[in-house]
Amino acid sequence: MIAERLLPIPRFRQRVVAEGRGMPRWELDPHFDLASHVAEIVLPAPADEAALQALVGGMMTTPLPADRPLWRFHLVRGYEGGSAVIGQLHHCIADGIALMLVLLTLTDVDGEPALLAGGSPLAGLFQRAAAAVERARSFAEEVMPEALGLMLRSPRAVRRWGMWPMVAGAGALGRLVLRRPDPRTPLKGRLGGAKRVAWSRPIPLERVKGLSRRLGGTINDVLPSALAGALGSYLRTRGDRVEGLSFRAAVPVNLRTLDRMAELGNRFGLIFLSLPVGIADPLARLAEMRRRTAALKGSPEPLVTYGILGAMGRLSHTLQRQVVRIFGTKATTVLTNVPGPRRALAVAGHRLRGLMFWVPQSGNLGLGLSICSYAGEVRLGVASDSGLVPDPEVIVGAFEEELAVMDRLAESAAQPSPISAPAASSR
Repeated sequence: MIAERLLPIPRFRQRVVAEGRGMPRWELDPHFDLASHVAEIVLPAPADEAALQALVGGMMTTPLPADRPLWRFHLVRGYEGGSAVIGQLHHCIADGIALMLVLLTLTDVDGEPALLAGGSPLAGLFQRAAAAVERARSFAEEVMPEALGLMLRSPRAVRRWGMWPMVAGAGALGRLVLRRPDPRTPLKGRLGGAKRVAWSRPIPLERVKGLSRRLGGTINDVLPSALAGALGSYLRTRGDRVEGLSFRAAVPVNLRTLDRMAELGNRFGLIFLSLPVGIADPLARLAEMRRRTAALKGSPEPLVTYGILGAMGRLSHTLQRQVVRIFGTKATTVLTNVPGPRRALAVAGHRLRGLMFWVPQSGNLGLGLSICSYAGEVRLGVASDSGLVPDPEVIVGAFEEELAVMDRLAESAAQPSPISAPAASSR
């Protein structure tokens, strides 16, 4: 499957070459060998979720070999009586949205006849076939959530600010540079330990939509609000004071339309979302989260950060590290939300029961939070540096408990108030 559907995309046969002080460049790997990029592993007993999480964490700790194309896939046998597929892809290949579409070329819609080699509606898109764009758009709108389809057609930041990048960006740049550093917490600091990962149980998307309807806001308010509550709970278990505490999550924003996906690489900006982790009351926290997310809508900040990130590639390594350090002071975590396929998919004839991804760590941001939806369910993934957060499963558990509390509040709010008879008057 990899040979038939991934290798026709040129980037997956290319390696990165850096000579002296010149700019790194892509070149075709003259010694490319598919066997170096696929491996089969038998998950050790008890072959449960904890064993798979330990395996993924170990893979995140080990860098990909730099002398070959920067990707690798593992077929893991035995996981809960079935199998798992783990892909490792360096972020220099593409950003999250582009990689999601690349990985979809490996799949078929479950229950439908398998496509022939190269027959994926998305395959031509990454081989620069102009005629493939409309076919790919139609497929993405069918299989991917509506929100993703809209985003790929015309990202909001590009649509609103594309004509006035200098005017719109000047104020945003000033706010970004002058923004105070995040408060110190145990969640960020020098990286260097082994990596840990955890993920939540699948959460029905309808359950989250129901919460948004009954409590107010959108799915993108409810989930970050529950996550902020979980982070506050986690810090309290470690003995930290969190009353009144807020810190920021760097949130990637797609800046590329579907017809430019063939470029791969990275075309995203960042917004800095302040998480009200110190508000213990779930309803008050959700209301505050709604206010903060509304304030960021339509911001030119993603275009400004995209310009800074692009310019970093032309700086010396010393200056690059300084810019990374400055960016790192503005946030405590990276939070990304990739809406995945709404229909169940299959790989080589086998149905995918679940889907999860994790973000890379850099600077002094050792905590990555990933929200991914798939086939009517959503999951939270947490990746951490063990020297900072050795137990990401505790954050996951607190997140699930926060949603349960919101369920109870929504249910009680929906109950009709009891009607009592008026008291008899006395004379």
